[in-house]
Amino acid sequence: QVQPVESGGGSVQAGGSLRLSCEASSYTYNEYCMGWFRQALGKKREGVAVIHRDGETIYADSVKGRFTISKGVAANTVYLQMNGLMPEDTAMYYCVAPPFDNCPLRTTSGYEDYWGQGTQVTVSS
Repeated sequence: QVQPVESGGGSVQAGGSLRLSCEASSYTYNEYCMGWFRQALGKKREGVAVIHRDGETIYADSVKGRFTISKGVAANTVYLQMNGLMPEDTAMYYCVAPPFDNCPLRTTSGYEDYWGQGTQVTVSS
């Protein structure tokens, strides 16, 4: 199974921006869907944004208009540009890179073997 590697987390003040990166380097010649999920302390992991193999993007309502998911030039890299960060965005952010054409946003079922280690995002008020 592919273990994606995330980077780019950190601490910012409300209104600030961060850009998360994720690379699933084992997929050298194929591209699949990829996505970002997050888990705040004491809460369930939830979908933030996904990008399907054909480039279609889907966002959680809470981040629409503030976050942008995009694929990199290299195969199976994905970014999450986060603008207008709010304290409620504080969470561990996880990249997921399953060998699927489409990544469901509203469930974590089926992703068990494809999570990265996570990168912490902390937004202070």
